[in-house]
Amino acid sequence: MALRLTSRICLRQLFAQRRCLSMYYTESHEWVKVDGNKFKIGITDHAQAALGDVVFVELPELDAELDAGEEIASVESVKAVGDVTCPLGGIVQAVNEQLLDKPGIVNSSSEDEGWIAELELTDSSGLEDLMNRDAYDAFLADGA
Repeated sequence: MALRLTSRICLRQLFAQRRCLSMYYTESHEWVKVDGNKFKIGITDHAQAALGDVVFVELPELDAELDAGEEIASVESVKAVGDVTCPLGGIVQAVNEQLLDKPGIVNSSSEDEGWIAELELTDSSGLEDLMNRDAYDAFLADGA
């Protein structure tokens, strides 16, 4: 009985955590993973495939305060340089320093280990303009 109760509590906590993590996408092919009052940002798998082999990532400055729509980083590949736009307002709390030595992580794990920065959310009003995974997939299917 105690084991079942503990299992139920753990499952409830797990499901509660999963609901807090929300992944959103932009029309310019950035992803945003929101976790409470923080969010991580990176480029989508579609974007990294279009860029080709990533050779350099310019990371933002720590403590930089960004408004929605401002450039947060740039990603350079053998084909082109792409700007990464921050869709939400926030203050940079962490950057993925692994990308300085291994920018190819953006290619191999663009929507996980290839995150660019983590920010403290200061303006969530842009959330309503972002797409969930299904809407983003439909956007891509329409030829984006």
